[in-house]
Amino acid sequence: MLKRATFAVLLPALVLTVAGCTGDDDGGDGDGGEDLAGRLSAAQTVLDDAQSLELDLTTPELPSGTTGLLEAKGTGTHAPAFEGDVKVSLKGVPINAEVVSVDGTVHAKTGFSPTFLPLDPASIGAPDPATLMRSDDGISSLLTETDDLKSGGESRDGRDVLTTITGTIEGAVIRGLIPTAQADTTFDATYRLTEDDVLRDVTLEGLFYAGDEPVTYTVAVTASDDPVEITAP
Repeated sequence: MLKRATFAVLLPALVLTVAGCTGDDDGGDGDGGEDLAGRLSAAQTVLDDAQSLELDLTTPELPSGTTGLLEAKGTGTHAPAFEGDVKVSLKGVPINAEVVSVDGTVHAKTGFSPTFLPLDPASIGAPDPATLMRSDDGISSLLTETDDLKSGGESRDGRDVLTTITGTIEGAVIRGLIPTAQADTTFDATYRLTEDDVLRDVTLEGLFYAGDEPVTYTVAVTASDDPVEITAP
């Protein structure tokens, strides 16, 4: 009788223990989807509340013969406006340009011209860099448009401990920023956040251009409380 009584007491506790362990299992990453989404939303708020943003967008390479964006580095505001340096590939030939984009017009100065001239960025397979700065549908909007969130663990970058979060983004969302992106596909996104939920950078991989060869862009965006005035040249 004693053994039966003891087993009857221990069995409910054992069931609760097993159930509790099962409930805490989240693929081994310790972060639920809601927690990851909350961290990305907090990082978006940091960017959207900034007075100005520093942008550094790069790709290691484009498919051979592609006309498209290689680099964009500069300062922007939510006006939206952008001022900086852009490097594009014109069918494989790299071209550098100083760019100022305000009021929906992109002005560019290359080595072929001593002055700034209006430019249609679509003609060189590039976006208007100012659109990346918009607070409603710019680069920060990707943070809350990412699905299938998973934790990629932590890593060190100097003194900072960064959390990696991966996910996918619909091509139609990416196309709103990079007009050449294929809208009927999905893109892989890898975010790195500081302990304070500040975005260090995001790496995007997918079909940004025609064909079936994926391209990888890494975009680092730094928020600043310093206001910046950008005017047309």
